[in-house]
Amino acid sequence: MIGILLVAHAPLASAFLTAVHHVFKGEQEYLEAIDVQPDQHTDEVIKLARQAIGRLNSGKGVLVLTDAAGATPANCSQQLDVPDQVAVLAGLSLPMLLRALNYRTGKLDVVIEMAQSGAHSGAVRLRPDLSS
Repeated sequence: MIGILLVAHAPLASAFLTAVHHVFKGEQEYLEAIDVQPDQHTDEVIKLARQAIGRLNSGKGVLVLTDAAGATPANCSQQLDVPDQVAVLAGLSLPMLLRALNYRTGKLDVVIEMAQSGAHSGAVRLRPDLSS
């Protein structure tokens, strides 16, 4: 199973875990979150993330999902990329995460594709139903 690590500005990563527990009615294996605190040193974030990746990698790889490209959580996460073992995607959303969780028994490249698809298809404009 592909491990998934969430790295985001506090308290977003933990909030996404809470949402996952709500949707799937309980804990998920090989899923962890790191809430990056204001003014937290980047070396500490990278160290915590590497430790988490060690716990999450069952030999199939780890997908790191982070919130905003160019921000501290993403910049730290970007340094974790290891071809065919650790991949990093920015733009974390609940549709992205749920899609990744649903497909993570496959290969890492498939999980990446499905997560990106979930992010794209999850961003839709909702309009009021005017028929009522």
